[in-house]
Amino acid sequence: MNRRRADTVAGALVAAVLIVGGVLTWQAYQQQQAFEQMGSMMGTSMGAVHGTNPLLYVLGTLLVSAVVGGGYLVVRDELTSTEVADRSQTEMANPTDSESIESQEEAVQSEGKINPESQPQARVLDLLPDDERRILEPVLSSPGITQIELRDRSNFSKSKVSQTVSALEKRGLLYRERQGRTYRIYPSDDLEQKQAN
Repeated sequence: MNRRRADTVAGALVAAVLIVGGVLTWQAYQQQQAFEQMGSMMGTSMGAVHGTNPLLYVLGTLLVSAVVGGGYLVVRDELTSTEVADRSQTEMANPTDSESIESQEEAVQSEGKINPESQPQARVLDLLPDDERRILEPVLSSPGITQIELRDRSNFSKSKVSQTVSALEKRGLLYRERQGRTYRIYPSDDLEQKQAN
């Protein structure tokens, strides 16, 4: 399990315990106040009738939170160490690949998203709907691809390819040049420059 995800789950669990404990404490406090008001109106002590002391809920909440949080901290390294071991074995098998994977992961994990500075094309593709992504990816990998080749690669109809290319062209992500009876499609200059960097 990913360490960040495990931390999030444990934090959410502790927060849930604190919220539930807070609600129960507040209800017990209000019940105790109601009994005291009732007792003062009747002129007798309602001490024998009152419910659970709110202080017990506070102590119970803190105890459960400490057990959950402390228990997680004890097993945290064991939960996340299997991921580290697997990763180190993969790095040993492919040391050159691991460096490129790490740089890509750093870009992806910097904010939980793809870093637009290091991978602008991936970021653009990530934001597009599936049909537009299926058109733009081959254009980025093979600039100058014909619209017919694009239709074959995407498995879209001729009209769907034409419609999607027009939509992407209007957004400035690609442009096309007429060549005979078809078009050659190129990524926009912005995307191409960012790819070169």
